[in-house]
Amino acid sequence: MNEKIKLAKPKKLSLKDHPILNEKWLQNEVANDTTILGLGELILKDKERIQPRAGRLDLLLQDPETNKRYEVEIQLGKTDESHIIRTIEYWDIERKRYPQYEHCAVIVAEEITSRFLNVISLFNGYIPLIAIQINAYSIEDSYFLTATTILNEIQLGLIEEDEEVKEITDRGYWEKDKGTTKTIAIVDQVLSLIQEIIPGYELKYNKFYIGLAQNNIIDNFIIFRAKRKFTRMEIRLEKSDEIEKLIEDQGLDLMDYDSRNRRYRIVLNPSDVEKHKVFIKQLIMKAKGIEPKTDNIPE
Repeated sequence: MNEKIKLAKPKKLSLKDHPILNEKWLQNEVANDTTILGLGELILKDKERIQPRAGRLDLLLQDPETNKRYEVEIQLGKTDESHIIRTIEYWDIERKRYPQYEHCAVIVAEEITSRFLNVISLFNGYIPLIAIQINAYSIEDSYFLTATTILNEIQLGLIEEDEEVKEITDRGYWEKDKGTTKTIAIVDQVLSLIQEIIPGYELKYNKFYIGLAQNNIIDNFIIFRAKRKFTRMEIRLEKSDEIEKLIEDQGLDLMDYDSRNRRYRIVLNPSDVEKHKVFIKQLIMKAKGIEPKTDNIPE
């Protein structure tokens, strides 16, 4: 005799109206398992992070591979104006406090309405922003969550290798608008080291980075991003624990490894190039596949 199997159907819950599954519960669930949001295996850097004169950021998450940070704001029910403003405000505070990292604002809500989706879309591209709709369901005595990315981050800027459509600037733009004469001087110092090893290299000033060319042929094995207080050198090398240890042993500020572009991102202050010029030359040779004169990169 065959018996019919009754399957329990999940019941959608309203977290906003639920007596137990409140915002604090949802915040803890995401903090305990960041993969819920669908952004990858992120690590929890902080929860209820105090913002100067601006309240508390629900969650600060970070990608362990790229060190990119996500400022996450959670709201039960529908998104509203205050939620959007608060999310952007916290993102802006964090990126100004920690400019060495990439930052992305993340709005999490039970319902992201078309009206506010249109508003959010106006910011996207200018403000790196992700909107995630999260819903809770129950089956008997168990609960589970689903997350759907409604609006994903749009990257501004151009792919550095797409040289045919790059926006060209000049030295003055980088000295006045992006960096300073001191931080551009750091770029000049590294260029001199490159020229000692391989003649013919010169700088190419683009809107989002300073690249390199050899005999008028683009070769961005290193790019630079000059800031107001330091210059970030991004050198293309295969990821290696040995290289990372060598960089850190030198006392240089290693930010992270950009897996997408296969680059180590190193902060250079005004005195660093002269102090570490032998080591930096060895990194340049390694990036270009040139065998060093000595077997080991000096420590």
